[in-house]
Amino acid sequence: MSWIVSLSMNKKAVLKSVSLVFISVFSGFLSYFSGFNSHQAISLGIFMASVLGTLFFWEFRLSFAFLGTALLLMTKSIDLESFLRLTTLEVILFLAGMMIIVSLLKDTGFFAWLVSLILRVKNLSGRKFTLLIMAISAVLACAVDEVTSIVFMVAAILEICDYYEVNPMPFVIISVLSTNIGSAATVLGNPIGILIATKAGLSFEDFLIKAMPLAVISLGSTVLILLMWFKKPIEHLDRQIKELQANEILMRLISIPMERQLRISLGIFGVTMIFIALHHRIETVLGLVPNTMLLIMPLISAGFVMIWKWQKAREYVEKGVEWWTLLFFMLLFAQAGTLKFTGATDVFAQHLVDFASKSHGMLLTIVIWMASIGSSLLDNVIIVVTFIPIINSFFSLGFGTESLWWALLFGGCLGGNITLIGSTANIVAIGILEKEEQVRVRFMDWFGIGLVVGLTTTAVVWLALSFLPFYK
Repeated sequence: MSWIVSLSMNKKAVLKSVSLVFISVFSGFLSYFSGFNSHQAISLGIFMASVLGTLFFWEFRLSFAFLGTALLLMTKSIDLESFLRLTTLEVILFLAGMMIIVSLLKDTGFFAWLVSLILRVKNLSGRKFTLLIMAISAVLACAVDEVTSIVFMVAAILEICDYYEVNPMPFVIISVLSTNIGSAATVLGNPIGILIATKAGLSFEDFLIKAMPLAVISLGSTVLILLMWFKKPIEHLDRQIKELQANEILMRLISIPMERQLRISLGIFGVTMIFIALHHRIETVLGLVPNTMLLIMPLISAGFVMIWKWQKAREYVEKGVEWWTLLFFMLLFAQAGTLKFTGATDVFAQHLVDFASKSHGMLLTIVIWMASIGSSLLDNVIIVVTFIPIINSFFSLGFGTESLWWALLFGGCLGGNITLIGSTANIVAIGILEKEEQVRVRFMDWFGIGLVVGLTTTAVVWLALSFLPFYK
């Protein structure tokens, strides 16, 4: 029986491999005969191979990034110096610094303390619990990152739901949906935030002023949807809370005192956040290149963390930093940048401008909906990396506006709510739920509410960006 399963899996792998090669080669030839030059066609074909390889063989995504990089250099589609410049190393270092700081917060018990503090509320009810986990999930996501946030939120939700003997799946889904929305509010919540900020020249203040209000509006509309969609599970939790009447006991169980090391780590994190929030003003006073302070502040804080916790410094760097993911991002950024370097995105952008009849509103519509739908099928980082050089080409052609960057940001974050695989936070949360509770989340369990929330919030942001003068 096992050999039949193995044969079936091998056939699927062969089919995926043949499809990958065919689509990549076909894309290259089609683009060449459509007016692209040889280097543009090669760079497009290689980038398609990397993207499809990531989609079909997720566990081998770094292998495809390595091979694609080698082919680009071998075919002279780009020179080594330009490729290294396009790796966006500053973003990688920013993310690595933040991951080290987050490792410190984990180690000193910050997340457990925060969740216990907020959940220690009197007169807990099903509706209040739902609103709490939505608010906490969104705030944590925009303060640290979506993956770290969801790991601790799911742990808290499972503890509470186990105590009250209710199904945790609806509340985990609620938390994940809120996490993805909250991750768009600041440059810290999602890797695509810092990537867009650096490529578009947007500051932390820009995100607070323009992205956060859209995230709050999206979360508000989601609250209404989720309270209706999960009405029965919420009412069941409400009955369990009233029946057990154990909120005071629960409060004592989850009470965690703030120790000295936790206070110091909070101080380091607080100072980091203050400097990041004020980076634009500091850069102006010191005459620094825009976003310099934004990018180096996590490195400064991480440096002090490794001095203070020198015994665990190697552990923070080796285990706390997702080097596999960061290296994949770095090479993928450079491959997408090669499309701009060869001029392939300029040709593609011109076609989109012509298709949109040179309308800014139509271009915004194309960007936000393609990013949203694409992010429901692929990792949103891949979608954003693909679109960044295209939007830069819009600017080169005289059709770029700042609202296109916000469309890309929210399309990438909100579209991730549509399917199970639309966001890293989704996959992580489902994995924990299945491992800890043996609860299997089926595709349709997620897709119904995910589609409604994803499309509704994307539509809300699309209307705001299209018609509010503030975003023109």
